[in-house]
Amino acid sequence: MQWPSHTEGFLLYLAAECGLSVNYRESVRRSLQRFVAWCRGRGLSAADVTEPLLSEYRYHLHAEGLAPSSCRIATVHLRRFFRYLRSRGRVETNPAELLSGGRVTMNIPETLDAAAINRMLEAIDPEDIPFGARDRAILEMLYGSGLRVSELVNLRADRIDWDDAFLRITGKGNKTRYVPLGTMAAKALRHYVAQARPHLLKNAPRVPELFLSNRGAKLTRERIRQIIRKRATAAGLDAHIYPHMMRHSFATHLLENGADLRVIQDMLGHADLATTQIYTHVEKKRLVSLHRSFHPRGKKQEEQQ
Repeated sequence: MQWPSHTEGFLLYLAAECGLSVNYRESVRRSLQRFVAWCRGRGLSAADVTEPLLSEYRYHLHAEGLAPSSCRIATVHLRRFFRYLRSRGRVETNPAELLSGGRVTMNIPETLDAAAINRMLEAIDPEDIPFGARDRAILEMLYGSGLRVSELVNLRADRIDWDDAFLRITGKGNKTRYVPLGTMAAKALRHYVAQARPHLLKNAPRVPELFLSNRGAKLTRERIRQIIRKRATAAGLDAHIYPHMMRHSFATHLLENGADLRVIQDMLGHADLATTQIYTHVEKKRLVSLHRSFHPRGKKQEEQQ
């Protein structure tokens, strides 16, 4: 049924022509594997797929317990896949062209308050060389600049503008953005680079990435997750704290303190403002608080008596 050539050709197209990341392509691969298995179970080729069949498949995903957000992502992948097949003449029409992504429930992101983050940071001794200095810099960077873990592990010294305190980050889709390097993050990073990183490079091949393991190798995303859980537990916090929670906290605390949503969008590297709007629950809470504090009819009844 030519499914392997269709899917592999599409994945190659995403890499070579679209420049999309390995992580995104793996997400697409998993989506297509699930879809192809469903089609093969019904004896369908790509040319047999119609819009009603795609709607049936989406219902199947929902019945299997896939989260609404994951169903929407799978739909996006299928739209892009069939658009590719149509452009290459593999199918006569694009059955996914009008396929709706469906309604998605917007989940409020999990965050830590500033006191909890300070507690976790202050529990790390930066004079513990090399790991205390390294881990303190990691957490300061995740929270202070709102980096994705993939961006942190790939960060190199030549991407730092020390004079103007900016990071040049290459994010999703190989898009470059400039992110401020906060005072505390800069201090922790300078200390790590000067005092701790040389210890981690001993007896190991030199690597360009800044954050290294005890063997002098580039840290992995999973190792970053382990470090954060370890440091959270040591500070007496929930052991299920994960790296992306620091990014959520970065954006939420900026919004709480009056930052413009579009500025936050730029710093996070979101292509669509709608993605950044998951943080607007904070703005709504702030507006309610302001209304209650300053509007004559907004104060609680007992306060007016």
